[in-house]
Amino acid sequence: MFPYLVLVPLVCCNSSVLQHSNSSSGIFANVSNMSVDWVGYGYAALVASGGVMGYVKAGSVPSLAAGLLFGSMAGFGAYQISNDPNNVWVSLGTSSALAAVMGKRFYGSRKFMPAGLMAGASLLMVGKLGLALLQKPQES
Repeated sequence: MFPYLVLVPLVCCNSSVLQHSNSSSGIFANVSNMSVDWVGYGYAALVASGGVMGYVKAGSVPSLAAGLLFGSMAGFGAYQISNDPNNVWVSLGTSSALAAVMGKRFYGSRKFMPAGLMAGASLLMVGKLGLALLQKPQES
């Protein structure tokens, strides 16, 4: 189900803009001015697959629900960044919340899987988004 949550916005909503070429042949040219946030989509897939694996291995429905919810939010945030590189707030909020929750779990259990992996990936994502905010001037 998760691949549909990620792929449908990519395919349906402005992933590329088709413009009619001025040539006499009438061939449509594929023009895209959007850079895709592959790191963000990879992070979203990691979060969602972690929730699915928690359900498959331990039968944890809360893990499945949280993984799919946060994975969907991270995927939506990556979609927003793909459309506007300055719109990082959904991704930043999602990865910050996940870093805090999983970091606390990792600190308490000292087990790398799954809490340490998710805390580390979330911290890396927060760092990436923080650098993106610092490098690009904000337009008002």
